[in-house]
Amino acid sequence: MSTNKTIKWGILGLGKIAHKFAKDLNTLSGVELHAVASRSQEKADDFANQFGAKKSYDSYEKLAKDPDIDAVYIATPHSYHKEYSILCLQHKKAVLCEKAFAMNSEEVSEMIQVSKENNVLLMEALWTRFLPHYQYVIDLVRSKKFGKVKILQADFGFYQQFDIQNRLFRKEVGGGSLLDIGIYPIFAALSTLGIPTKIEAKATFFENGADSTCSMTFHYKESIAYLKSTLLEPSPTEAVFTFEEAIVTVHKPFHGPSSVTILKDGKYETLDFNYQTLGYTFEIEHFNNLLLNHKKESDLMTFEFSKNLISTLDTVRKIIGLEY
Repeated sequence: MSTNKTIKWGILGLGKIAHKFAKDLNTLSGVELHAVASRSQEKADDFANQFGAKKSYDSYEKLAKDPDIDAVYIATPHSYHKEYSILCLQHKKAVLCEKAFAMNSEEVSEMIQVSKENNVLLMEALWTRFLPHYQYVIDLVRSKKFGKVKILQADFGFYQQFDIQNRLFRKEVGGGSLLDIGIYPIFAALSTLGIPTKIEAKATFFENGADSTCSMTFHYKESIAYLKSTLLEPSPTEAVFTFEEAIVTVHKPFHGPSSVTILKDGKYETLDFNYQTLGYTFEIEHFNNLLLNHKKESDLMTFEFSKNLISTLDTVRKIIGLEY
C-alpha cells in the first residue's frame, strides 16, 4: 500500500458512536467512507446518505467481503466484537474495533491470534490514548516532571433511566457501567500507573443483573487509584493526578477532548488543546499511518495493553460477582 493511497473505510454497526466516527472521518484527507453495514437496509441507506458512503449493506458479511475496503471500524455492542472482528480479519480487512475490545480475555486473545494468523492490522479503538491532552498527561507521568503520582482519582458517570431495551442496560451484550464507561477510569490507571498489585471493588446492580455502579481501588507500591463508574447520577468525569509536586486535573470529559489544569506552588495554569473535531480523528490518523506503513500492531495501543485492560476488567467482574 503506497503512502499516497486513499484508504477506503467500512463501518460495521451504525449506532450513536458510529455517527460520531463517520463525521470525524469525513474531515480527514486520504480517506474515504466506502461502505456501511447494518442489519437493516433502510438504516444502512440512511447512514450512507448522511455521511456520503458509496455503498450500504444489510449484512455485516457483505461488508466484510467487499474487495475494495481496506479498513473496517466495528461499532456493534460489545458481545459482537469478537465475531465481526474475526470475520473482517479473515477477509483481510484491517480492523479498528471499538472498546471494550471484547467481552473477556479469552475473546481478546482469540482476536489477536486471528490477526496474527492472517497478518492483518488489528487495534482497539480506545480513542483517549490518542488525544493530545491525554498524551500530554502520560508524558508528565513518565518524565516525572512533578515527581511521582501519589494519588489518582478518576470517574465517569451520568444518569440514564433504566430501559431493558437499551443496549446500555442489556447485560447479555455487555451493558452496565463497568464495561461501557468504567473502562475509562481503569484505562487512566493502567496507562499511567501500570498494573496494580491489589484491586478492591464493590458494585450495585439493576434488576436484570447489569451493574449500575462500580467503585474500585487500585493499590500500587507507591500510589493508589480511586476509580468509579455509575449510570445512576452525573459525576465529575475528571481524572485528577496528585503528584509529589503538583496536582494535575484533566477536566470533564477526561476521556474525550478536554483541557488540563496544573496547580503548582499555589498557581493555576490551564492548557487548552484547541480541539477542532469530536476527537476521533486522532485514532483514525494513527490507524491510517499504521496501515500505510504495513504495521500489524499499534505501538501506542499495543496487544499487550489491550490484554492487560481486559484482564483487569475480568478481575473486577470476578470481585463484584458480575457474569455475562
